[in-house]
Amino acid sequence: METKQLGNTNVTISAIGLGGMPMSLSSRPPEAQAIEVIHRALDLGVTLIDTADSYCKDESDKHHNERLIAKALQEYQGDRDKIVIATKGGLMRPNGDWTRNGNPDHLRETIADSFEALGGEKPIDIWQYHAPDPNYSIEESLKPAKEAVESGLIRFVGVSNFSVEQIKRARDVVDIVSVQNQYNPWHRQPEKDGVLEYCQKENLTFLPWSPLGGSRRVSRLEEIDAIASLAKTKGVSVYAIVLAFLMSKSPCIVPIPGASKISSIEDSVKSVEVKLSKEEVEQIDRETAA
Repeated sequence: METKQLGNTNVTISAIGLGGMPMSLSSRPPEAQAIEVIHRALDLGVTLIDTADSYCKDESDKHHNERLIAKALQEYQGDRDKIVIATKGGLMRPNGDWTRNGNPDHLRETIADSFEALGGEKPIDIWQYHAPDPNYSIEESLKPAKEAVESGLIRFVGVSNFSVEQIKRARDVVDIVSVQNQYNPWHRQPEKDGVLEYCQKENLTFLPWSPLGGSRRVSRLEEIDAIASLAKTKGVSVYAIVLAFLMSKSPCIVPIPGASKISSIEDSVKSVEVKLSKEEVEQIDRETAA
């Protein structure tokens, strides 16, 4: 598995990660199946797993995905030393909805709960503020993360759904190693708003969420000629082509596609070996950019 440096740290991560969300929402698979998916990802060389306190059914189920990952790692027979778990805090799930909560007291509490859910034996590898809450300043909301780094609960901090200005403000509070924003062939905001350029210039790891465009897009990828023809030519799936397309955009990009089946993570890993020419990338650009 190809590896990349995590931000400005001396830690290396796999060139593609595993997104844990599908394993904990209301449509989640049986626990045994989910654990098999995580183990298969690790066997394939994936060392980055992305999760969140809010990857669950609702508030009564909070931290489900973190506990699932911790259990899978505990049962894993292979090498666990290089595995990096990136979790998030700052979203609530009332009745299954998604709402923002940047209250420092809440974030302080959920960081401690995530630490315990992930095993409680070592610092959280990466804790990410899930989305800025307009009711609180970024400085207020990230103060608990800074405290947690200083007390040893968190090793590294990242942000999610942040603009360039917000990332800069965050970095004035605490060191930031990663940025997780939506990015896929149909959502190009990071190319337009300067976030991707800023991350590359500042050596921050960019983790695109929803890299395949969501369930509606995924079901229609075969209809896009550029993607379908490249998949056929290179002998891989249309999904692998999309992931390879994203990775071709910048060396700082590490996709984190979700998976709830072994076949899905096996397919995603194949994208690391797919190299697209400038002309092939431009072809996809033309057919997908809004």
